[in-house]
Amino acid sequence: MEERIPVLQLKNITKRFGEITANEDVSLDVYQGEILALLGENGSGKTTLMNMISGIYFPDEGEIIVRGQKVSITCPKDAYDLGVGMVHQHFKLVDVLTAAENIVLGLKEKGALDIKAASARIKEICDRYGFSVDPNQKIYNMSVSQKQTVEIVKVLYRGADILVLDEPTAVLTPQETEKLFNVMRNMKADGKSIIIITHKLHEVLEISDRVAILRKGKYICDVVTKDANTQELTDAMVGRSVALNIERPDPVDPSPKIVIEGLTVKSSDGVTKLKDVSFNINSGEILGIAGISGNGQKELLESIAGLQRVSKGSISYIDDDGKSISLIGMDPLEISNMGISLSFVPEDRLGMGLVGNMDLSQNMALRSFRNNKGIFVDKKSPHILAEHVVEELEVNTPGISTQVRKLSGGNVQKVLVGREIAASPKVLLTAYAVRGLDINSSYTIYDLLNKQKKKGVAVVYVGEDLDVLLELCDRILVLCGGQVSGIVDGRSTNKKEVGLMMTSLTGGDDNE
Repeated sequence: MEERIPVLQLKNITKRFGEITANEDVSLDVYQGEILALLGENGSGKTTLMNMISGIYFPDEGEIIVRGQKVSITCPKDAYDLGVGMVHQHFKLVDVLTAAENIVLGLKEKGALDIKAASARIKEICDRYGFSVDPNQKIYNMSVSQKQTVEIVKVLYRGADILVLDEPTAVLTPQETEKLFNVMRNMKADGKSIIIITHKLHEVLEISDRVAILRKGKYICDVVTKDANTQELTDAMVGRSVALNIERPDPVDPSPKIVIEGLTVKSSDGVTKLKDVSFNINSGEILGIAGISGNGQKELLESIAGLQRVSKGSISYIDDDGKSISLIGMDPLEISNMGISLSFVPEDRLGMGLVGNMDLSQNMALRSFRNNKGIFVDKKSPHILAEHVVEELEVNTPGISTQVRKLSGGNVQKVLVGREIAASPKVLLTAYAVRGLDINSSYTIYDLLNKQKKKGVAVVYVGEDLDVLLELCDRILVLCGGQVSGIVDGRSTNKKEVGLMMTSLTGGDDNE
C-alpha cells in the first residue's frame, strides 16, 4: 500500500501567552483530499493552533512543514503564498463593498484592477465547487450563509488548497449546513485539504474523514471517523466519561410570566427589526427561540430586558399575585427597582455582559454592587460567587483575579451564564448561552437551565442548534424576518419543520 505523505505537518508546536500555555508540544499531520475535524473543550487550544498555520500567531517552539518543506509563517500573506487559508468564525468583510470587491481586496495585481475578469474567475470557482455567489451583491444585503460563502471563495481565489474553517455551521440552518457540506465534499474530491473546528459532534461524524482531539493544549489522539461515536469522542475530549442526555422534565405549573402583544421594534435608522410579535413566556418552562441569525432575536430579548426602545405594542410582567406590570419605557435599573427579578445573558458577552479589563470577582460584583449598604463595597460575596462559578462550570482560568478578556470565548460565556443564574431570577433570558462552548460545558448549561425551570423560573433559550432546541425546549417560537413564523411543541415537531419555518412565514400553529 502506497504511503500517504502529509501536505501539512505540525511538529512539537508550543505557544504561550504569558503564564498561560495555549498549545504544548502538539504534533499533527494533515493529508491531501481529507476533511480533518479538530475537537477539544473550550480553551484546549484549537483556534490558537490554527491561527499559527494561518499567520495570525507565531509558534514559540516547534516546526511547521508544508509539502515537505519547513516554513516560517509570519503573517496571513505568508500562509496564502503557501496555499493555506483560514475562514474565521467572525467574518472579515467590508459591508459597503460587493462580493467581488471583498474577494480581491488587498491583492496586488499587475496594472489596474479588472473587476470584470475577477468576477469571471469568481464564477469559475463557484461553478467548480457548487457555491452560489453574486459578485455584484453588496455584503450588507447578504444573509449569514452568503457572507460565509464569500469568505470561503475569497480564500480559494487566493489559491488556498489547505483550508481551515472555524465553527462554519454556528449560525446556519440545517438546509444551509447541508449545502456547505456538499461544497466541502466537492472541494475534497478536487484534492483540497480541509480542517474544520466545530463543537457539533453529529456534524463531525457526518462530514469528516478523521478526528484529532486536543485537551488542555495537548494533542491526545486522532481517530478515523467511521470508527468513532459521539460518546467516545466526548470522553476523549474531557478525559473522563460524560453523560450525554438532555433532560426535559414536564413544565412546572406553567402560567404566563411575560405577556407580549403586537410588539414592533425599529432600529435607530428606521429599519423594522420586529413586527407585530405576540406570545407568552410561561413560568416553569423553557421557551426556545429559533431563527436565522439577525431575524430579531437580539431585539426581542433586549426589548424585554429594557435595553431596546419599543415602537409599538406591549410587554407585561405578571407578578406572583397575578398583577400585570407594564415594562414599556423601563430601563433595567427601573425594572429591578420594581422588584422584578430578571436576568439576561446577552449575545454580546464582552460588550454588554462583562467588562473585559475586570477580573472574575469584579465582574460578579457588577450584578450586586447596588445592594451594598453603606459606603464600602462588599468584595467578599462576589469573590465567593466567582469561586463557585469557576468550580461548578469548570472555568479554565489561572485564578479569579485573571482579567476576563484573557479567557477563551467559551470560558467567558460560562462566567456570564453563572453570574446571571446566581441572581435567582424569576425570568431568565439567554441569547446563545452555549455558543462556542464544548459539548461537556454545554450539557452543564442545559442542566442549569432545567434546574431553573424546576424552580418555576420562566426561561427563554435563543439557540442556533436545532437538535438542542428540539431536545431541551417545551415550546419553540420561530422568527423569520422579524415576525413570528409559528410556535410549535418541542416534543412533537422536527428539524425539517422548524428549518422551513426559519426561512418562511408560513409554518406551525401560532398557539400560545
